[in-house]
Amino acid sequence: MSEFNAPGILPCQSIEALIAAGAIASATPFEDDQVQPASLDLRLAGKAWRVRASFLPRHGTVRQRIAEVAMHELDLTRGAVLERGCVYIAELQERLRLPKGVSARANPKSSTGRVDVFVRLLSDYGDAFDDVDDGYDGPIYMEIAPQTFSVLVRSGTRLNQLRLKAGQPQRLRTGSVGVDLTGEVAGFRGRRHAGVVDLDHEDGHDPRDYWEPLIPRGGQLLLDPGEFYILASKQAVEIPVLEAAEMTPIDPSVGEFRVHYAGFFDPGFGTDEAHGKGSKGVLEVRSHETPFILEDGQTVARLVYEPLTERPTRLYGDLGSHYQRQGLKLSKHFKVWGD
Repeated sequence: MSEFNAPGILPCQSIEALIAAGAIASATPFEDDQVQPASLDLRLAGKAWRVRASFLPRHGTVRQRIAEVAMHELDLTRGAVLERGCVYIAELQERLRLPKGVSARANPKSSTGRVDVFVRLLSDYGDAFDDVDDGYDGPIYMEIAPQTFSVLVRSGTRLNQLRLKAGQPQRLRTGSVGVDLTGEVAGFRGRRHAGVVDLDHEDGHDPRDYWEPLIPRGGQLLLDPGEFYILASKQAVEIPVLEAAEMTPIDPSVGEFRVHYAGFFDPGFGTDEAHGKGSKGVLEVRSHETPFILEDGQTVARLVYEPLTERPTRLYGDLGSHYQRQGLKLSKHFKVWGD
């Protein structure tokens, strides 16, 4: 903690320094585009296990708990299909040896959330998903639960990302996010009996085979229980270059639905400086037990902004991104609708 001037999210150059110091290690060399402006992409290793139930390790290691609930093992070096409706635990190539005062939090990548694959990070003796305590020394794993589509993954596939924090940064502010239900097509609903999505194949799937376009009526959309929707925010989203943000679900008393599996927004997203002015937030929405009528402009999520410890040496989109300057957009795995 002493090397940081104040609590905050670590930018790319600090993540690279942790890698150089061995605080973040990998079974294989790190890839050039793996470190994002304020996060690190994590990669699947060689093994995964189909398990009969999700779990938190709490009083043991992840491997010990896998031995209790595993049904069969998958070899990811050859590629494997993860079936929708099933739960898997996978090894990750990265390993942590965090210094005192530096903690971590994981979140699905945008492309993962947009195909309705629910992923969470696990660490040995951890009593919470996605959060890693400061000073943690050990392997990390991923729980993977495809919901709408079965997916093809392999060793090296990136499904989530890690954000590193120095100390306990204070929230700078929160902002409400409303939903946009205007336009000829207001969103997409996932088709339940579609084919497999190859999560390493960009622009390789015909969206018409996987998605149904949604036409709003009177600025409203009826959410059916158990269905998965891709919608867009009413407002443009802008993340200042000295800040990072996370989109969080709203209080369930406002509506029985969950929004945004993939919550991290890196510095520079939607800014003029990073050539992204006007970018919308894409919302991954799943309704719960009852049908729910969503109205244009209705608040569906909140953005929580936190400071960086220093300005990042690169901004969101500098390494290329499918989602800078986005509007309503499916994940990178699909061709542009109508092409």
